[in-house]
Amino acid sequence: MPMGGGLIIFLNGTSSSGKSSVARELLATLDGASFHFPVDAFHAMRSKQGYTEAELPEVLRRTWMGFHRAVAGMAAAGNMVVVDHLFSEEWRLADCLELFPAEDVVLVGVHCPLPELERRERERGDRPPGLASRQFGPVHAHGEYDIEVDTSVLSPAACAGRIKEFLPGRPRPTAFERLRARRA
Repeated sequence: MPMGGGLIIFLNGTSSSGKSSVARELLATLDGASFHFPVDAFHAMRSKQGYTEAELPEVLRRTWMGFHRAVAGMAAAGNMVVVDHLFSEEWRLADCLELFPAEDVVLVGVHCPLPELERRERERGDRPPGLASRQFGPVHAHGEYDIEVDTSVLSPAACAGRIKEFLPGRPRPTAFERLRARRA
């Protein structure tokens, strides 16, 4: 049975930017079956023992690489996948550019001003202080998106609505195609 025809809606933004809230709203509004793939869920599945602090960076890298391959597999099977992740390290983008069919990725920039990110981070209390601030520059450094939303001015539902409206007429080349061409 041939596979393909999936779509990856990749939500890229810092911690506390609202990616998960937008993803939940997207799943509620998209037509047909779709799946929310939050990278945090993959981290939650990993055992918390059996490796040292020195080994942790490699464990995390393998977790992220496995996450990327799980997303690619779901899309290759013809599924619509809403990915909640961030390009806070350049290699993550490079890995995704290599794995995902560039024409089947809608890259969404999820933005929020730093003071609001810091406020949300404090209110959440489940993130290390300063995480959003450390991610703020690197996450959007690649500078290419198909569509961008600002969660400080739009509700998660409004962001999801904008993304859904964008999907049928999305232009080519896609942001992933442009990024891949730039790297070649």
